[in-house]
Amino acid sequence: MNRYWTLILVLAAVWGASYLFIKVAVEGGLEPSPLMGARAAIAALVLFGFLARTMGARRAVAELRASWRRWVVLGVVANALPFWLVAWGEKHVDSGIAAVAQSTVPLFTVLLGLRFLPHEPLSRPQLTGFGLGLVGVTVLAGGGPGGSWWAVAGTLAVVLASLAYASGAVIGQRSVSSTPGPVLATGAMIAAAVSLLPFAVVQRPAAMPDTDAILSLLALALLGTALAQLVLYRTIRLYGGRRMSLVTYLMPAFALVYGAALLDEPITVSVLAGLALILGGVALGSGSRLRRSPRAERVEASTG
Repeated sequence: MNRYWTLILVLAAVWGASYLFIKVAVEGGLEPSPLMGARAAIAALVLFGFLARTMGARRAVAELRASWRRWVVLGVVANALPFWLVAWGEKHVDSGIAAVAQSTVPLFTVLLGLRFLPHEPLSRPQLTGFGLGLVGVTVLAGGGPGGSWWAVAGTLAVVLASLAYASGAVIGQRSVSSTPGPVLATGAMIAAAVSLLPFAVVQRPAAMPDTDAILSLLALALLGTALAQLVLYRTIRLYGGRRMSLVTYLMPAFALVYGAALLDEPITVSVLAGLALILGGVALGSGSRLRRSPRAERVEASTG
């Protein structure tokens, strides 16, 4: 197995597991704000340690100061907001459903890019892809376990998180081409932690969360966030942003397997149909643009 496939599979596996960790944590007594605030804070410490080791603490601080306007916006829009939305959504839907809903990110990225970045006209395959993706979300929201309005709201919250991640990708493409990826990731986690802090204080747990919730938080911060960010930017540096698109197809599959094997979550026909429609929409909606547009080379947002 070559290095590209190793990096892609590691990224898909850890991002897919993030939904499992979030589900266990919210069911174990951690509300979305303290869970995601702690996730961002722990990841920021680890990533800053990586920066200090690789470029020296003084230079790391200088790089963060020089680029703070860029990572503050990304930290709030592409990390704090979608982190919270996914965690809230998973209070009402299974982890696998959340991962499938999250696979709409590339559709929103292309849609926003058509509006805010230099682009080719919207093609018929892209328009068809957007339509398929929306149908897939509808099938997913209406056919999940329980089928309640809260389940619909949870699914739509995750889709809204996808829009936030896509907005971060567009902001990144427009403004951070000169900022090293690990610096951007570290700063974004700092901004996310700070912006979530007031809400985390309000939602602080009245009792100690259970052991599984705490271990899930640590795994989410260390594996699904800090490690994933480093793997993400290394993959982009070595192979470019266009070849990152494969993660979109692999991550939901990992999440569905984790949820079914470890949480006994059902994999229903509607979930599989929603997944097929969304990923089919992604293939049509983003495939041609990713092949032709060099501006898709940089991906500055993360998922999970």
